[in-house]
This record gives sequence, C-alpha cells and structure tokens, in this order.
Amino acid sequence: MSTRTRSRRAAKAVSPEEERTAARLGMLAQMVRIRRFEEACVQLYSQTRIRGFMHLCIGEEAVAAGVMGALAERDAVVSTYREHGHALARGLPMPEVMAEMFGRASGSSRGRGGSMHLFDTTRRFYGGNAIVAGGLPLAVGLGLAERMQHRDGVAVCFFGDGAAAEGEFHESLNLAALWRLPVLFVCENNLYAMGTSIERELAVPDLALHAAAYGMPAWPVDGMDVEAVDQATRRALDDVRSGEAPVFLEMRTYRFRAHSMYDPELYRDKAEVAHWRERDPVEVFAARLRGEGVAVDEELTLVESAVAAEIAEAVSFAEAAPLEPVEDLTRFVHSEEGQR
Repeated sequence: MSTRTRSRRAAKAVSPEEERTAARLGMLAQMVRIRRFEEACVQLYSQTRIRGFMHLCIGEEAVAAGVMGALAERDAVVSTYREHGHALARGLPMPEVMAEMFGRASGSSRGRGGSMHLFDTTRRFYGGNAIVAGGLPLAVGLGLAERMQHRDGVAVCFFGDGAAAEGEFHESLNLAALWRLPVLFVCENNLYAMGTSIERELAVPDLALHAAAYGMPAWPVDGMDVEAVDQATRRALDDVRSGEAPVFLEMRTYRFRAHSMYDPELYRDKAEVAHWRERDPVEVFAARLRGEGVAVDEELTLVESAVAAEIAEAVSFAEAAPLEPVEDLTRFVHSEEGQR
C-alpha cells in the first residue's frame, strides 16, 4: 500500500466530530498564543526593550481568533492600532511581528510602523491604523476593488466603538450599502473609546442599530465567546459573498488592561474589570471543552510549551535584527525613479 493511499484512508477515518474538536482546540491554542505574546510584550515594554505606544487586546482574543479562522486567504483585512492579535491570527510570523515591536528592519513594516502599524501585503493584511475610523474608508476601497476586478474576496474591517462617533464611519457604511460592496464591518465594542464610556458618548449605544439604519444586515455577537464569533463570521461571510449586501457585526467584548501602556485607567473601577475577567474568553472556552470531555489540559500543556519556544525565538530574532541604516531613512518617503 502506498503512502498516498494510506494517507487518504487515514484522512477518511477522521470523523466530523474529530475535525470539529481539532478546530476548536485550534481556536483555543490561537487565543493562548495571542495572550502569551502580549504578556511577553508587557514585560519587554517594562524593560524598555520595546518603546513607543502599545495597545493590548488582552481579553479580546476571541474576536481575533474567531474572525480570522473563518476568513479565506483571498480576503483583505484592515485593522486598528490594537492589532497584535489580528496580525498573529492572520498568519504574520511572530518573529517579524516582534521585530516590528522592536523597531527593527526585519519587522513586518521594516521597523517603521511599530506596534500600531503592522502590515503584510502577502497575507492581505493592510495594516493597523492609528487613526480612529481611518481604516473604514480603506476597507470600502478594497471592497470596491474586489467588485471592479470581478473577484470574490471580502474586505474585512476591524474598528472600535469609538469609531461610531466619526464621520468616516457613517460615510463608509452608507457607501458600502449603497453600492452593495463585499465588506464585512467588525466592530470591537469594548465599551470604552479610550477613557470615555459608550454610554456617555452615544445617545444610542446599540451599534448594530446604527448599521441597520443604512440597510445592511447587522447584529450583536458575544465577543467573549470564540465559537459565537466564529459562527457569526461564517454566516456573515456567506451573506457578503452572495452579493446581497455588506454585513455589520458588533462584537461585544472587553479589554482587561488599560487603553494603552500610558493610560492610568482612572475612568473605570476595579470591580467592573473583575466582573468581566470572570468571562475570560480563554478560560471560559477551556472550561467548556473540559466539560464536554475534551482533553484540554494535555493539549494546553503542549500549546504552552510550543508558544513559549515561539516567543523566545521571536525575541531572539528581534534583538539580533538590524536597525535601518541612516542612509535609508528617506526611502519610501517620496517616489524616486528606480527606487525599490
């Protein structure tokens, strides 16, 4: 019997339930990977080995893992300045992401973007964006490009609840709906636009209603539940790919840490944070799998070991990576004939 024949038989022997279990464990592993990466970044930042602005998604990992796992390679992604989890889940190599955090030339953005501007066109990841709501028009443009070039990719746009107060939010949703563009709007509603509660910012805090007003399907999703995110994303992508209309998903989530590393976090009390920590997406999902008899603890032991090694390798790569030569500082700033 050939190796290929044995492989085919082995593949047929995998039941749908086994495939589902593997996929669920994969989502759990991805969330752990994102969590540990950012925890390592906190330590590196406190040691001043990483500098500049840094915004963490600890607590929001279910959105990154759930959405990215449902996307196809042909889909385009536009993110925010809180994009470490999005980038890793999209497939950007951790060493390149870490090198970007260190500002090294081997980083995903050649060390020029840092934490807020991870970018990789080979994976159709069109960057973190430091401007609130700045990615929305970009996603609409990417969706228009898909339509004009007769492709079936979807432009997926991440943004926070604070973007709903910006003009670009309304202009982008209106144009995408008017032209029926293949755009999936993913709002990460963590209840705070920097230090301002959504209840004090918007007269109508139900953001799905804002999108529905533009005639597109829109609904809220439990953003602390990775399976709920995965299922909602797959349903939304089916709708978008059918050409019916763009879709808006309001991921109701929460960040466990401050807005940024510079934020003293004086606008919310510890009891509120503690309440949300009881819904930790990593711990809750692991507990669910244990309750169903899935061998989570054994899997997590292997995952933690693999992630620790991956992070150590990424840090070593970043520290050994070169800084950009001074003579290259004006490169890419303006167009020059023959410049590459």
